[in-house]
Amino acid sequence: MMTEAQEKSPRFFKTLYSKLAGVLFLFALFSAAVFLYSVRSAAQSYHQEITQKLNRTLAANIAKDALLLEGDEINRPALENIFHMLMVINPNIEVYLLDKQGKILAFSAAKEKIKREAVDLNPVQALIDRGGTALQFPFYGDDPRHPSRRKIFSAAPISTEGLSEGYLYVILEGEAFDNVVEMLQGSYSLRTSSFGLLASLSIALIAGLLSFGLFTKRLKALSEVILNYTKSQFKRDPDSRYRSGLAPRDEIDQLGAHFNMMADHIDQQWDELKRSDALRREMVANVSHDLRTPLASLNGYLETLLIKKSSLSESEKEEYLQTALRHSKRLGVLIEELFELAKLDSYKKLMETAPFSMGELVQDVVQKFKLSAQEKGIAIAADYGQKLPFAIGDIGMIQRVLENLIENALRHTPNGGRVELALMEQVAVSDGKRLVVKVSDTGSGIQAEDLPHIFDRFYRHQKSRQGGGHAGLGLAIVKRILELHGGRVIAENGQDRGAVFTFKLPTV
Repeated sequence: MMTEAQEKSPRFFKTLYSKLAGVLFLFALFSAAVFLYSVRSAAQSYHQEITQKLNRTLAANIAKDALLLEGDEINRPALENIFHMLMVINPNIEVYLLDKQGKILAFSAAKEKIKREAVDLNPVQALIDRGGTALQFPFYGDDPRHPSRRKIFSAAPISTEGLSEGYLYVILEGEAFDNVVEMLQGSYSLRTSSFGLLASLSIALIAGLLSFGLFTKRLKALSEVILNYTKSQFKRDPDSRYRSGLAPRDEIDQLGAHFNMMADHIDQQWDELKRSDALRREMVANVSHDLRTPLASLNGYLETLLIKKSSLSESEKEEYLQTALRHSKRLGVLIEELFELAKLDSYKKLMETAPFSMGELVQDVVQKFKLSAQEKGIAIAADYGQKLPFAIGDIGMIQRVLENLIENALRHTPNGGRVELALMEQVAVSDGKRLVVKVSDTGSGIQAEDLPHIFDRFYRHQKSRQGGGHAGLGLAIVKRILELHGGRVIAENGQDRGAVFTFKLPTV
């Protein structure tokens, strides 16, 4: 939910385009200010450098031809003549006479305009000693007309009879020059340059806004696609997919393609969830049926015994009790299988994986079922192979897999039939070494319409339903156990007849 400050803020600044436009506008203003300041500073520095380089010997030429100091006295006539001559020739310069300590002795300006009593001689001495050849121009010295300002200058020593008496200090851009510069700042040429700069920035700003509009248009379209997908309750709809070219052009198209992939995955999961829900409903119905049938039979026989116990013979009572016991055992087996499958589904059961001999395990399981197979007239045999490597897995869970597969084979094999277990080693590039286990029988096989659903829980074809057959949890348990081992079981019909179940386990 939006805060109160967000609700009161202008709607214009809530879109990505408006934010980009605002940032671009501020950047353009900042760039214009920096550009104008840089151009003005560069032009001023360039002019000062040219002026100082051209006039760096001006003070020396003046001091060479005029006697400005006579001992400690100032030659007033000569000084006034220089002031007058320089004001006529170049009114922008200012001339100052300094003593050896930098104190101002005379100047070509009104006294009230002088704000300093002395000038720092370090820049003056540096200009005189180096002759302007090793200096970085423009080179600045103190401005006597300002307490802190510095300006370009020319300087020369004043000496009589070889003795230094002071310095001639010439400011090359005086107060008159500053006044002219201030007037030129509002001149036509400067205004024209400013207008040209603003026009260029305006064109760049408009081009940037158009570009941002083009980019954000596709982002807006992607946002509408996502909104449509949300409103459609995750239904497959062309309006809930981002449309792009054959290949993504940029990050926006890539984002749209990734959204399409995510939406397809969500749709697939949604379909699987609906199928799972339908299977769950069917499973509940099947569980109710498979639990109700033996329970009803058990109750019926027990009630018969209670009602007719005085009129039944001992053999009839024995028969009723045996029948009730069978139904009770069947009910117990079904409940045990449901409980085991629930444990396998609720979490990945902690498996105690270790190498073990599959041949010895198969031999033990075959011995367990040999007697029941003989009673049904079914031959059961195993081909253990030769020098097979040890398999890796939970031996108890794999034993349950073998038992369920053999029970299923014995149930669907008629009298005089045969059940076989075969072991072999397989080497594949993708899987590496695997131990292949096959359980086959000579029964009627699996009908084509049942084959895809043979491992579904409680799945039984109609013919089996009519016969009150098994609930179908044994193969579902097999499938789940092998999934926990990272494998799967495959059911198919044999070449002659009967069914073949195959699974693989990793080896040492």
